[in-house]
Amino acid sequence: MITAENLSKGYGARTLFDEASFRINPGEKVGLVGRNGHGKTTLVRIITGEETPDDGGITFPKRYSVGYLKQHLDFTAPTVLEEGARGLKEDDKLDVWKVEKILSGLGFSEEDMQRHPSYFSGGYQVRLNLAKVLVSEPNMLLLDEPTNYLDITSIRWLEGFLNDWKGELILITHDRGFMDRVITHTLGIHRNKIRKIEGDTGKLYEQLAKEEEIYEKTRLNEEQKRKDMERFITRFRAKARLANLVQSRVKALNRMEKKEKLDEIKELDFSFRYKDYKGKEALSAKNITFGYKPDEPLIKDFSITIGNGERVGIIGKNGKGKTTLLKILAGVLNPDSGEVLYNNGIEKGFYEQTNVKSLDERKSIEEELMDSHTDVERQLARDIAGTMMFEGEEALKKIGVLSGGEKSRVMLGKLLATPLNFLLLDEPTNHLDMQSSDSLLEALDAFRGTMLLITHNEMFLHALVDRLIVFKNGEVTVFEGTYSDFLEKEGWGDEDDEPAKETKPTGSDGKLTKKELRRRRSEVITERNNVLKPLQKSVEELESRISALENDVERINAEMIEASEKGEGERIGELSKALNSTEAEIEELFDTLAEDTERLETLSEEYEARLAELGD
Repeated sequence: MITAENLSKGYGARTLFDEASFRINPGEKVGLVGRNGHGKTTLVRIITGEETPDDGGITFPKRYSVGYLKQHLDFTAPTVLEEGARGLKEDDKLDVWKVEKILSGLGFSEEDMQRHPSYFSGGYQVRLNLAKVLVSEPNMLLLDEPTNYLDITSIRWLEGFLNDWKGELILITHDRGFMDRVITHTLGIHRNKIRKIEGDTGKLYEQLAKEEEIYEKTRLNEEQKRKDMERFITRFRAKARLANLVQSRVKALNRMEKKEKLDEIKELDFSFRYKDYKGKEALSAKNITFGYKPDEPLIKDFSITIGNGERVGIIGKNGKGKTTLLKILAGVLNPDSGEVLYNNGIEKGFYEQTNVKSLDERKSIEEELMDSHTDVERQLARDIAGTMMFEGEEALKKIGVLSGGEKSRVMLGKLLATPLNFLLLDEPTNHLDMQSSDSLLEALDAFRGTMLLITHNEMFLHALVDRLIVFKNGEVTVFEGTYSDFLEKEGWGDEDDEPAKETKPTGSDGKLTKKELRRRRSEVITERNNVLKPLQKSVEELESRISALENDVERINAEMIEASEKGEGERIGELSKALNSTEAEIEELFDTLAEDTERLETLSEEYEARLAELGD
């Protein structure tokens, strides 16, 4: 078990988290979430001892070890296998089979294991770093974006490995589906606080949204209540007979703690500019053959026709040619033979992992966006920059000072600046945080044009694609169907066709069955009736009681006027007491009514939202 107590950390005037405390118990697998720049990496560096907090601290049990996946590459051994073996504990130095097993799961063949680490691409070198962490068998694994540069089969292997892992885990990833299938708890950095809950990311974000909605409603209600009290005090301050009521409100007003409005959290909120296109077909590729070595073609005699508005996913293991094919179809690479034809009127936008190198580091973000298209003027560039979370003067930052994630947002911004009807995207979620990935998914789903997409994020594949180009068993084929159809009919060979954790009863298409939907709707409706009916009855009874008391007030006032005209001093005193008592009771009932009404409205909205999620 590790314990963090009263952690505070900031840089200059900026606070990342303040007096944050949490505990990670034995066997817990924790997903660490929060927006880029809000402190996830800093918290990781505090856990590993690379940074110290401004206040507070973290305590570990004796002889507790943390295995941390670093992006920094430092290889000294002559082969991949020997480099991987460097991660073994001193007592396990002879258990090389453990290294072989993990390297194989991460996509290394037996031949690969005998090659020098420098032979491989950056993605495979990151995998080798991951293998060294996994074979060290620490008490806790601390993995920061481990799925970057992994293909789907390797991600599925890693998912299974982590589900079988008996120690503790802290996981950072932009892939919400992967995280939710692995973790038992979620640790969120939000508004300078750190919150830990049992359950997945959806449960945390739902809870935070509810709390903020309740906070805002309470703030507005209290603000209105404050205004009402101030009006009452101003109006009746001079009336002696209401002095007690006025004084009680003055005291209540002084006791009220003023709630500040929550700061707005910036979110990516964007849509792609669409250029109208009426043709039936967008692209036709015929007999494409390509290889980096003349006698070893990566792609051979591949043909496909893509219709207007179709969404095609390209899937397969890394290193088999997915990015190469996308570059050929984008016109960045020329095939050795065959041809790629775009219909007239097609305007394509290409996003690729190494595209950030095309950015001019001497230019500002604003200048890069203005250079994207001839009709992008300064104001539009500023608007797009703001959409990409570079607001105001942030748009004047030079490209050279940006992080990898910020450069990726600039590349997306350049696509937004250009009217397009064909998007070609290679791993667009790398370097985005989870919320930004969700925003991208929404924007892509709303895009009316044609799409070619490479992604290892299975949530994107399930949500977006209609057809697939599949690299498998040394061949490139077109699969006519969705990703769910592919998993059901073909799958990944030795890999499980379903995720390691199943969270909902579903039909063969991955959706809830109609029977299950009906059952769940019935449960929610029954629960809603049981919860809301007593509240509705209470509200009705309060309204009826208040109405009766207000009639009493009118009657007492009329009797006081009559007694005054007759000069009945004793009678006036009795009626005055009755009036004060009745008005005090009305005030108390109004307070109770406000609380019950607010609770009724909040719960009603929550049940309506739950029913809306389950459909009609």
